[in-house]
Amino acid sequence: MKKLIALLLALIMVLSMAACGNTPAETTAPNDTPDETTLPAETTLPAETEPVLDNTLVEYYMQKANEVIVTDTSVTFTDDSGRGEITIEKNPQNAAILYGSLTCLWYEAGGTAQLAIGGKSNAGLYEQQIGRNIAEDEGVTVVAESNSGTQWDVEAIIAQQPDLIVVSMGMKGYETIGAVAEATGIPIIGIQYDHVQDYLKWFKVFCNLNGQPELWDEIANASAQKIIDIISQIPDDIERPKVLSLSVVSGALKAYGTEAATGTILYELGAVNVADTDPENSFDSIEVDLEQIYAMDPDIIVVVNRSADNATQESLEELVGSSEVWQNLDAVKNGQLYYLDMRLFFNKPNWRYQEAYQTMAQILYPEIFG
Repeated sequence: MKKLIALLLALIMVLSMAACGNTPAETTAPNDTPDETTLPAETTLPAETEPVLDNTLVEYYMQKANEVIVTDTSVTFTDDSGRGEITIEKNPQNAAILYGSLTCLWYEAGGTAQLAIGGKSNAGLYEQQIGRNIAEDEGVTVVAESNSGTQWDVEAIIAQQPDLIVVSMGMKGYETIGAVAEATGIPIIGIQYDHVQDYLKWFKVFCNLNGQPELWDEIANASAQKIIDIISQIPDDIERPKVLSLSVVSGALKAYGTEAATGTILYELGAVNVADTDPENSFDSIEVDLEQIYAMDPDIIVVVNRSADNATQESLEELVGSSEVWQNLDAVKNGQLYYLDMRLFFNKPNWRYQEAYQTMAQILYPEIFG
């Protein structure tokens, strides 16, 4: 995500300097930082950047998808395993899609899995996004009950003779099965899927591998154009709201930075993330306390539900609901506390990405989108 943000800022710089007849200076990529960090005692708001032009938005969102090369028989791209460019033959007949969210995306892009991951959490995900628990479909072999990969029976998976394996780099899937797959000549794709740009890239790869390129315009590209339209409606001179994105994880308050899914949407919609004010040292999430939140003084608080029930909301109310500090936050007093649908902001929303952006835009700018 740091590279994408750096690209966006660099493109903005190029356009603004070109308008003045200047040559842009060299830019450097932001430094890497761990996901978990310590919140500084004092925070300052970042300087407001110039709004993004429409053509820059198109390049920003489509950059990864545009790098995918499609021929009559194959698809060539770079996955996230560090192997460089790879080429996969179209129309696999015995695909092992070994991560719940990626399985949903594979089906959305016109495919069917012959080998899949089961388990309760994936069953709920399949029901939400595909409309049924595909692990129960005829012809589908469940090879494990967990996405993590740590307890997979690799020999049993290979014995099913898959002609394509798709795994997540965010878990242990590639680490567990990658070397064996390569040694036995089975094509394998390792994917790090965090944001809408990743969705667009992998949808393009998947729909072409599945021989259904028309789905790109019907679904993924249509979603991207709606997102671009939403962002284009935000005036350059509008007041940017100060927002805190929160959840409750293992009994602690976590604030999401720009690298988190919700933080990225806030950033792209022009909000000021009060927990993440250094664009060169962003993060995924950090633990915060009420005193730090009070010092941040957010106009709006959005809470990411991490389950389909109200467990996150109940946990938050248990944790801070009776606190005078919490009750005296302007966002709470002014009714600017929102609980976000897990299907849009915790799970990968896939074809519903535009709905996630629209929902957040309505919260941030009700005078435009309300």
